[in-house]
Amino acid sequence: MSSMYAVYHGPEGLRQIATRVTALAHSAANLLREQGVEVISRSFFDTIRVRVGDPKLIKERALEAKMNFRYLNENDIAISFDETHTAADVAAVVKAVSGKSVNVTSQFDLTATSGSWRDVDYLQHPVFRSYQSEHEMLRYMKRLENKDLSLVHSMISLGSCTMKLNATTEMIPVTWSEFGDIHPFAPQDQAVGYSEMIDELDLWLREITGFDGISFAPNSGAQGEYAGLMVIRAYHLARGDKHRNIALIPSSAHGTNPASAVMAGMKVVIVGCDDQGNIDWDDLQQKATAHKDELAALMVTYPSTHGVFEESIIEICDLIHECGGQVYMDGANMNAQVGLTSPARIGADVCHLNLHKTFCIPHGGGGPGMGPIGVAGHLVPYLPKAPMVTGGGSAVSPISAAPFGSASILPISHAYIAMMGGEGLTEATRLAILNANYIKSQLQAAYPVLYAGANGTNAHELIIDCRAFKSYGIEVEDIAKRLMDYGYHAPTVSFPVAGTMMIEPTESETKGELDRFCRAMLAIREEIEEVITGQVDSADNVLKHAPHTQRVVMADAWNRPYSREKAAFPLPEIQQNKFWPTVSRIDSAYGDRNLMCSCPPLEDYTEVQSPEELVEQ
Repeated sequence: MSSMYAVYHGPEGLRQIATRVTALAHSAANLLREQGVEVISRSFFDTIRVRVGDPKLIKERALEAKMNFRYLNENDIAISFDETHTAADVAAVVKAVSGKSVNVTSQFDLTATSGSWRDVDYLQHPVFRSYQSEHEMLRYMKRLENKDLSLVHSMISLGSCTMKLNATTEMIPVTWSEFGDIHPFAPQDQAVGYSEMIDELDLWLREITGFDGISFAPNSGAQGEYAGLMVIRAYHLARGDKHRNIALIPSSAHGTNPASAVMAGMKVVIVGCDDQGNIDWDDLQQKATAHKDELAALMVTYPSTHGVFEESIIEICDLIHECGGQVYMDGANMNAQVGLTSPARIGADVCHLNLHKTFCIPHGGGGPGMGPIGVAGHLVPYLPKAPMVTGGGSAVSPISAAPFGSASILPISHAYIAMMGGEGLTEATRLAILNANYIKSQLQAAYPVLYAGANGTNAHELIIDCRAFKSYGIEVEDIAKRLMDYGYHAPTVSFPVAGTMMIEPTESETKGELDRFCRAMLAIREEIEEVITGQVDSADNVLKHAPHTQRVVMADAWNRPYSREKAAFPLPEIQQNKFWPTVSRIDSAYGDRNLMCSCPPLEDYTEVQSPEELVEQ
């Protein structure tokens, strides 16, 4: 949204907005001074600080006019303007503060600024100067959308990411102004509906997890990890255990786990896994015992990142507690827990919940995300305090800039849980596990499944092993790229095991879609077999050249040892619904090591200036 805002307005539009905003603020300041009000601010952009005699009276006037000011102390208030405000708003502000009516209609009032502007060039890329018409903007955004393969096209089976259906009914409330237009620090009595929704969601998540307290502050799963570990750290410090700073983390953990532990001031000790993908009990016992005097926490994912239910999870939690540590559970795989078990039942003390995974907030593009944490009763006093809120001496410092994180997207999870109910949520968990095991049954003869539980089944995701193909020149990346020709985004590649694919179908997909995905994977396996048996060249084949763009397939010249039809339409059903990749194969490793910029050259942005000129500016 922010990037499209900049694209649509462009540099001139943003400059006009900024000029108008600061003009409104300066106009208000000038008029207040004329009315005898002391304006403390001398240099400002959009916010003025005013010293008043009776903030209580001013607050009454402001609320009557449906305005909120920021009340800094018994003498000062702060007033901010933005591009949605008008001259009438300036007049209303002046009347609320001074008690006197003013006329704000002159051109002078709306152009009043103090100081001088230093005009600079910015947003010089052509994209910020090409789409200032609403119709052109619409077309530009649609062109971008057309390049994205999404859930409207096919299943996205990214293991560990839970790319499930984000139903329209759940998404619609996000567009309501009642949710979207409330400031995070609006007075509580102006956000009663919000509070009721959050309280209900809090209650439901506590019932789902078995925990005693929830904090909605974290804006992502990774931030939830950090928040949870900070709560554990505060708990140990309050007990005088300042020396407890060791975090045990399995080798199968998410990459963010060690990073979060280090950010929370802990030292990471890695625990190995056995051949079945479970935490190595002997290694865990040895390291937990060796560090029992310094042990702060174990970070564990359940089901494990290897796609199996950890058989000894309860014994693992008991061992950590016996050694004086706390159990932090990564909630990335809650989609296999809800309704069947819970973090508290297993023995965890803290768990973060990816609302953008299990609870239907869209996942991707870096957000939007929510990673609230649930905690057991003894950790509730240490949950993060809200910004600008005093009290709660035991609480850790604010984790995010707003009391409830990205609160405007919470209606999605609230609607999802409300419509599903307890039975629906439990059935969704069962179907997620069933779908994963159905894919396992269809693919295991062609692709070895790396890990399975004691009964031979997986949790809600599975890992297929593609490493055996490497000796024939076929990499897991070749399979991932070829899947694009079949209309699929690849599953998670080389995590948590290099050379593998981690597949998570979610409960949202029908048997028909699962079968279509499996047909694509089996067809690719046949293409691999052509390489293995020597029917095709190991370096010049349909896998190595994938994906095939429309431009490549339609080119006059075609010198590849397979047909255009095999390249673009490897299965008959693809002819009815073809998604064309927009970019052919690139050298990813080269790109990672050699940064390239598609922007105008750097020289277009800067001019060589002397140090004296820079200092003067």
